[in-house]
Amino acid sequence: MTPKVTAVRKDGTHRLIPSRHADESVLGRLAEDDRDLQDLFELDGATNDRLLGEANLLPGISVHELLFGVTHAHIVNAAFTHAAPGGGRFNGPERGAWYAAFDLETAQAEVAFHKAQELAEAGWREPETFLLRDYRADFRANFHDLRGDAAYAACLDPNSYAGSQKLAGELLAAGSAGIVYPSVRHPKGTCIVCFRPALVTNVRKDRIVKLTFRDARTAPTAS
Repeated sequence: MTPKVTAVRKDGTHRLIPSRHADESVLGRLAEDDRDLQDLFELDGATNDRLLGEANLLPGISVHELLFGVTHAHIVNAAFTHAAPGGGRFNGPERGAWYAAFDLETAQAEVAFHKAQELAEAGWREPETFLLRDYRADFRANFHDLRGDAAYAACLDPNSYAGSQKLAGELLAAGSAGIVYPSVRHPKGTCIVCFRPALVTNVRKDRIVKLTFRDARTAPTAS
């Protein structure tokens, strides 16, 4: 038994990523001249998972799935090639996915939760600000849908990815486009995870979002 399938026609979803990854390369600020910059890019390329993926050198995703020649292809490819060591809610450590929210407030809540975790793990007690670039994207595909389905409640466990990663692996292997699901961090919010780079369409930059934490234990303010 698998989740129901819903035809998703959703424009302008929100994905927030650190602006340092979305905008100017940090390498440019480290180099004194063009020769130094080229050396830094070559060093970065040897360990950059997106570049390895685009060279067909990653086990979790084929170069034939990645995007080339379209606007913000590198941003989309990075989502699928830079998986966290423990994976995410609906992906394992060998292959990433494109996570987004149907509205900006939900995207902020999802990112704020993970940033708060990072600060808490570091024992951070000072104010901290994160600058995030909002990337909008449109979807036109059939997605598996967990909304209103109690049979998949374990996939929305706020403290565990075990059930959700198992389901995602099965759906990915079966050819699924991805999953639409209730936000775990924002009541009544809706999120989408796309398993296929080619289905992340019309990607464009939007505003910079600033999340400011007074400390790791206090909810941030957004502006």
